[in-house]
Amino acid sequence: MPSVPVLVDQEDVRRGVDDVLRATLDAERRRLRAVSPDAEVLSDSLDAMLSGGKRLRAALCYWSWRAHGGDDEGGRRAALTVGAALELFQAAALFHDDVMDASATRRGLPAAHVVHAARHRESGWSGDAARYGESAAILLGDLALVLAGQVLGRATAGLDRPTADLVRELFDDMELVVTTGQFLDVHAQAVAWGADPVSDEERARTVIRAKSARYSVEHPLLLGAAIAGADGDALAAASSYGLPLGEAFQLRDDLLGVFGDPARTGKPAGDDLREGKRTVLVARALAAAADDDRVLVQSALGRADLTGGEVDEVAAVLVRSGAVAAMESLIDDLADGALAALESDALVEPGRTMLLALARGLVERDA
Repeated sequence: MPSVPVLVDQEDVRRGVDDVLRATLDAERRRLRAVSPDAEVLSDSLDAMLSGGKRLRAALCYWSWRAHGGDDEGGRRAALTVGAALELFQAAALFHDDVMDASATRRGLPAAHVVHAARHRESGWSGDAARYGESAAILLGDLALVLAGQVLGRATAGLDRPTADLVRELFDDMELVVTTGQFLDVHAQAVAWGADPVSDEERARTVIRAKSARYSVEHPLLLGAAIAGADGDALAAASSYGLPLGEAFQLRDDLLGVFGDPARTGKPAGDDLREGKRTVLVARALAAAADDDRVLVQSALGRADLTGGEVDEVAAVLVRSGAVAAMESLIDDLADGALAALESDALVEPGRTMLLALARGLVERDA
């Protein structure tokens, strides 16, 4: 099977999305510079965030459009432009996420709040450098969200009114669900953890569905289908495989957060443990681990100073408790059901084959 980057390059999807982003960011740099030379530095952070990424969401949107019969140039432009809006929305979420999680890195580089805090310290400015960096990153997230809305507006301008309204409704729903999911994630870090593993896992899966699964997979598929003029039954079918695929995608991400190669993931191994993420993986371990192992995991979770050796100790518990094997089984169950539903959907080529390949890449990836 071709790699995900190769799949995203088919029919110049990556180039088309990147062209929209480049034009948008260049125009924003000019606007910021016109407001004040001090504001232009925000463009550097936007460029850095949007220069990375796999463009998976954009590719899912585009190939869903193709799979639902899209083949005209106007629809292609709309699908690629909505893809760019999805990338900007993801950038907004990541700027905010890194502040909330106190993540030091993003895609192998210092996170935006770290960059701006360092600039504050190096310049000898007054006030608290960390607070300055966090404020800058929050505002960068807001700025990316504004730009996502502007790009979405350009994408829908050439569509007929009912289609444009549906695309906007779907995008609005995605924004609402993800924002709610972000809160639920914050809430999950604050409430009691470990006493009821079944409730812990259900809470973690609720967060996954709201915060990640819908905007990572389900909504991109729905948006592409809507641009192609899909009816309600077709949209319901896309949801039937989009949501479980999105959940499997995030569960794979949770495994990579502990066991992934930092050179591939762009984040230090064990960062999810240091950030105290309440994942399904940890919930499964706490439910099945021996008493001493359970104490070890609970004492490590949320410790920012966790060493590499201590991460390895926790990882060993996750393996011997059976949590890792259980996660792989859950991912397989979700993916198998979703792929079966996708294969049975009334989709057209070449979109159908490309969506199947992308779907497999979502859950088999190593970064």
